[in-house]
Amino acid sequence: MDIRYFQGTGRRKTAVARVRIYPGGQGKFLVNGRSPHEYFGGRLIYEKMVLEPLRLANVDKQVDVSVQVRGGGVTGQAGAVSFGLARALVQMDEALRPVLKKAGILTRDPRVKERKKPGLKRARKRPTYTKR
Repeated sequence: MDIRYFQGTGRRKTAVARVRIYPGGQGKFLVNGRSPHEYFGGRLIYEKMVLEPLRLANVDKQVDVSVQVRGGGVTGQAGAVSFGLARALVQMDEALRPVLKKAGILTRDPRVKERKKPGLKRARKRPTYTKR
């Protein structure tokens, strides 16, 4: 039996999230097999970030969401899940695009860690200059 779902991939920094939305669900949301509250350690800001696309689309209780996320840290993973979820929602219903676009969720955040340069201590930090 083939269950139909809509898929979206979200990336942020080095985190990658594969999001699947199953229409006709009861509002179950799983991140790597756990609830968002459990997965993000009860930090409300990440839970809010992850659930924002569903809230804007007004489909929180009508779909089941399954997310596989790996790489990066907690903030990057939350951003990747949010972006992937928004992409999957647009795939499910194209009419949601303007709402999500206006909220800025459909835009990939291009900021990544800058590489370390030779002769410097970090990406931009220079060794202390001493004249004498």
